[in-house]
Amino acid sequence: MTNISENKCRCPWLDNTKPDYVEYHDQEWGVPVYDDRKIFEFLILESAQAGLSWYTILKRRQGYKAAFENFDVHKVAKYNQDNVETLMLNSEIIRNRGKINAAINNAKLFIEIQQAFGSFSDYMWGFVNNKTIVNEYTELSDYPATSIESDAWSKDLKKRGFKFIGSTICYAHMQACGMVNDHSLNCYKRKQLIAEYQQD
Repeated sequence: MTNISENKCRCPWLDNTKPDYVEYHDQEWGVPVYDDRKIFEFLILESAQAGLSWYTILKRRQGYKAAFENFDVHKVAKYNQDNVETLMLNSEIIRNRGKINAAINNAKLFIEIQQAFGSFSDYMWGFVNNKTIVNEYTELSDYPATSIESDAWSKDLKKRGFKFIGSTICYAHMQACGMVNDHSLNCYKRKQLIAEYQQD
C-alpha cells in the first residue's frame, strides 16, 4: 500500500486523503495496459462511471470483479436476462439496467474485435499509433474531457455497436490504460513512466 504521507507531488485531480485512490494513482493510472482481460475490466468500469465520479466506481471494483466473473469476457458475453435481473439486485455494483446490458453487449463485440485484430489491445492501441501520447498539464483546468483520438475511437466503437462508450468515456479509458500520459508536469509518476517508455 502506498504511504500517502510520503512527500511526493501528485496530480491535481487526486484526493490525497483517500489511500485507495492514491494507490490507484501511483500503481495503475497511466501505466500502459496491453492485457485484454485488464482492458475489458477498465471498459466495464469506465462505462459504469458515466455520470458518476471515478472514485464511486473504484470503491466498487471488487464488487464488479465478482459480479462479472473476474472480467472473463467470454463468460460475460453469455450472460442472459436472468443474469441481468440478478445483477440489478447486487448492491456491490451500480444497479443501472442500461449499463449492465451495455456490459454484456460490449463483451460480445469485444470478442468480435479480438477475432478481427488478433487482440483488443492491438485494435485499441492503433488509435494512438501504438505509442503513448505524452501531454503537458499542470492545473486541473488544463485537462480535456476528450481528444481527437478519443473522438475517432468512440466513433468506431459506436459504429461497431458498443454502448455507453462516448468520447469522454474513451478518453478516461485512454488515461487509465496509459494510451495517454496525463500525469501533471509536477507529478512524480510522469517522469517515472517516461523513463520506462525509453527503456522499452
